[in-house]
Amino acid sequence: MVKPPRAPSLYAKGEPVFNKRIDGRFRRLKWAIMALCLAVYWVTPWLRWDRGPYAPTQAVLIDLAHRRFYMFGIEIWPHEFYFVAGLLIMAGIGLFLVTSAVGRAWCGYACPQTVWTDLFQHVDRLIDGDRNARMRLYKAPWGPAKIARRLVKWAIYLAISFATGGAWIFYFADAPTLQHQFWTGSADLAAYGTVAILTATTFVLGGFMREQVCIYMCPWPRIQTAMLDEKSLIVTYKDWRGEARGSLKKAKANPGQFGDCIDCNQCVAVCPTGIDIREGPQVGCITCALCIDACDRVMDEIGRPRGLIDYATLEDSEAEKAGGAPTRHLKLIWRPRTLLYLAAWSAIGCGLLFLLGTRVHTGLTVSKDRNPPYILMKGGTVRNAYTLRLRNMQGRPRDMEIALRGLPGAVMWTEDTARDEAARRIVRTVAPDATQTLRVYVTAPAENAVHDFAFHLQAVGEAGEADTANTAFDTP
Repeated sequence: MVKPPRAPSLYAKGEPVFNKRIDGRFRRLKWAIMALCLAVYWVTPWLRWDRGPYAPTQAVLIDLAHRRFYMFGIEIWPHEFYFVAGLLIMAGIGLFLVTSAVGRAWCGYACPQTVWTDLFQHVDRLIDGDRNARMRLYKAPWGPAKIARRLVKWAIYLAISFATGGAWIFYFADAPTLQHQFWTGSADLAAYGTVAILTATTFVLGGFMREQVCIYMCPWPRIQTAMLDEKSLIVTYKDWRGEARGSLKKAKANPGQFGDCIDCNQCVAVCPTGIDIREGPQVGCITCALCIDACDRVMDEIGRPRGLIDYATLEDSEAEKAGGAPTRHLKLIWRPRTLLYLAAWSAIGCGLLFLLGTRVHTGLTVSKDRNPPYILMKGGTVRNAYTLRLRNMQGRPRDMEIALRGLPGAVMWTEDTARDEAARRIVRTVAPDATQTLRVYVTAPAENAVHDFAFHLQAVGEAGEADTANTAFDTP
């Protein structure tokens, strides 16, 4: 019996990328952005900010235990989550804005996967050498020298990964205190678990998977690809100028038959994802523009004009192919869609700044007892019970006055005062950066027909620091 032929496998083993070192304006820009991103990530938890004796001194802190978010002089409370939501929306629109203006520049320069992969690739060059040396070592059989290099390199990978995971937990607690607890074994198990998980993921994703994360795992390249159009500024190979490819020797022997591309493959050699930009736009291109640096250097060496590989739009490329002059990049960026994204991003940012500048640091919430809704008292009055939460959002104790608005003839008292001390106003001292719960009883004449009233909270001696909560008064 003849066996049916085996179906072709859809699996293709990933080939490692040995990108070559290159120097140029875009490489230097990547160096600067990488250094800035790493510095911000590792240094920020150690910055101090004086908020007074009652608040933490860490400049940026996500205090989950007390449900606070601190960023320098700004403190966000749980009921102000709309600030966080607004920042997330701004981040999303910001990605759309960057994509509309300069293509996948986020992926090529500032994405964490790109930043850490770039860092690990520099470690590769430090330990194993540049492209050719790394290729030879990869193909070489395992021996003492290769094992030693691998162990040293992986140890550096692990150190960087551990520093990455360790820095993350410092954003959620006081960094010096948590560092001491971590090394003395007294930190919470969640801290050790978080560091272990982030160390492992950084080690694997940045040290080994690298470009596979960008090409296969990350959904953002697909989203960005759908957002690009013929007016988008992307890294482009100008095939009408470069084709047909041929060496300098062939070009001299056959004038007019070959383009400017000498098929040196330097654009492929420097690419961190290993693609060939000459094949056209593709999902593997992260728009890092290192191929532009490589090609420009080759063009300088052979005496041909730069820009064979350049930032350009498909529309502008067609115009240039037809003999037109290339359009300046700044002019290509400012198009209607980009301006629309910028306007939306700016509007949300201005709205958040307005809310931040006009918000008060005093808050009041009221919850009325539902069972029983009211109690008939001696003397023909009706009593309702309420739970008040007084919010002091400043880093110092404050006296706050609670007053009744509306409900004629009504008075109130708290469970820690006598009924004969009932009045329409009471004052309480609220601790710094805290919420105080207050049990309040309100009595009013039974014949009172007005059932809606309000509690008004006013910080004593602070004009504008007030809040009002409307509620109802139940009667038979």
